[in-house]
Amino acid sequence: MMAASPFAAGGFTVSGLSVRKSEQIADLIDLFSKTQYRAKEVSPRVEAIEKRCLELFDRDYKYSIISNSSGEVCGHYPRQIVFLEYESTEVDRDRDRFESTVQISKLQDLVSRSKMARCRGRFVCPVILYNGKHICRSATLAGWGELYGRTGYNYIFSGGSDDTCTEPEEVPEDDPAVRNGESQLFDKVRGHDIKLLRYLSVRYICDLMVENKKVKFGLNVTSSEKVDKAQRYADFTLLSVPYPGCEFFKDYKDRDYTAEGLVFNWNQDFVDAPLTIPARFTQNLNIDWTRYQSWDLVEQTQNYLKLLLHIINSDDDSGLLVHCISGWDRTPLFVSLLRLSLWADGAVHANLEPAEILYLTIAYDWFLFGHMLPDRLSKGEEIFFFCFNFLKHIVSEKFSAVRKQRRKNSHFKESDFTVEDLCQLRSRDRGSITSLSSDFSLITEELAGASCPNADLVDLFSGHPQASSGRRAPASSPPMVSWCKQNPLDETLSHPANEAKSSSSSSSNQSDHGVTRSGSSPLAVPTRGCSLPSERQARLEAVREIFLAAYSSTVGLRSSAPSPSGAISGLLEQFARGVGLRGSNAIV
Repeated sequence: MMAASPFAAGGFTVSGLSVRKSEQIADLIDLFSKTQYRAKEVSPRVEAIEKRCLELFDRDYKYSIISNSSGEVCGHYPRQIVFLEYESTEVDRDRDRFESTVQISKLQDLVSRSKMARCRGRFVCPVILYNGKHICRSATLAGWGELYGRTGYNYIFSGGSDDTCTEPEEVPEDDPAVRNGESQLFDKVRGHDIKLLRYLSVRYICDLMVENKKVKFGLNVTSSEKVDKAQRYADFTLLSVPYPGCEFFKDYKDRDYTAEGLVFNWNQDFVDAPLTIPARFTQNLNIDWTRYQSWDLVEQTQNYLKLLLHIINSDDDSGLLVHCISGWDRTPLFVSLLRLSLWADGAVHANLEPAEILYLTIAYDWFLFGHMLPDRLSKGEEIFFFCFNFLKHIVSEKFSAVRKQRRKNSHFKESDFTVEDLCQLRSRDRGSITSLSSDFSLITEELAGASCPNADLVDLFSGHPQASSGRRAPASSPPMVSWCKQNPLDETLSHPANEAKSSSSSSSNQSDHGVTRSGSSPLAVPTRGCSLPSERQARLEAVREIFLAAYSSTVGLRSSAPSPSGAISGLLEQFARGVGLRGSNAIV
């Protein structure tokens, strides 16, 4: 007798998700895809989203609010910025260990003083609390063009809120007045920025820019910590981890949402930021960083996420800042992946279900922090979709921040599943993928050890220091390893014509351990048969499933060249039906 489908009538899914929760996420994505968030223009629907985010944070944390009620601090940050103080579920002993010493009034003052230091006023903002350490986000440092231009004058003279989406006015770089005043102004505004970083105990700064400075029409419109001439940020550990901007994700969409084999062209003129990582991080991750220019989008994102996870586990008390240029494309991508990865381990937001953590990260990390989804969709730059579809690539225990012990406080239990349900999910997720065009047959999913508890795993965090009650002083000049842009003669590794070759090469260095690689669908999850997946894998696959269902019923995929049998559309429609949703938009 044929087993019952996990997508049977009644809205049942493997995760037991209710139709109502699915509809909430679909409503959120629908609004997000049509609305650009602005703190000074808030509708009742946006107010409901803000309220829901606070309710979800309240499940696990004691928090305070940084006030931004009318966008006076930043016009495209949340009106109520959440500062997480400690986990409300912690016992008194752990609370004493991790409870914040930050005073919200002082933090609010530092935020107000430091906002001018960063591009578009997007100051350093704590968004995730992990083991008492703050993971923060921001834009990069503002350049002299912005400081002296229209936005800078609004800050300096009026003190009012600004619409920082406008570009700064051009000011001649050889103007003597600009030259003479630049150092003094930078000392002031970047000094406030540094005070804020130190107050939040941030030591590590990961810069995702592929440029040292953003240049527009010959004008340096932004800078970055790594090229600060006065070396004001020398006491921080700076990591240059160049990652393609949102424009690159149009190529992802144009290749039928296939990231495997898609390699960034590092030989473009504007790309001048080398990969620079402290030597102690390069030694523990079993990654050949010298090959970073040959990595496809999957391998690059995986390795950068491993690095970020390693950083937040390598120090007892120091936080992390992640930023790109404006802080609303690449930055939420990695903030969201970090939040979901740590949640899947039971390390953060332990009391949230898959639908709830998905709602929180979409609403807070993406929507309320100003990601311009309507604009990105109109240009085909689908970095937002990539983020959540990418979860299938990090289900392995190799991405886990928890080692050698059972995860604690896990609300999402393996007992919520039956083996039959999980097997059906996995076979359904493969779908009719063999019917897709062979042009996109580059799946390189890496699930070694994901569903086999006896598999040999490389410990991401080997050699990380023992916890200490003493505070470590920041290292002013840690040993660094840097890799620069390759010689143009070696361009073959990053030329689009050789994408498939580079993908095959990079995949050959990864151990499959019997993983089945089948088909070419960007929605497919390669499997090793019908074995019970790990808790981490089950949690992340549940989140991805819910997202695909909601996305398909609202935005849909806009394939540049429809597959012969419409397999992508069919798979997304299955996701939508599984949670009781029907696609109102055709997936074309």
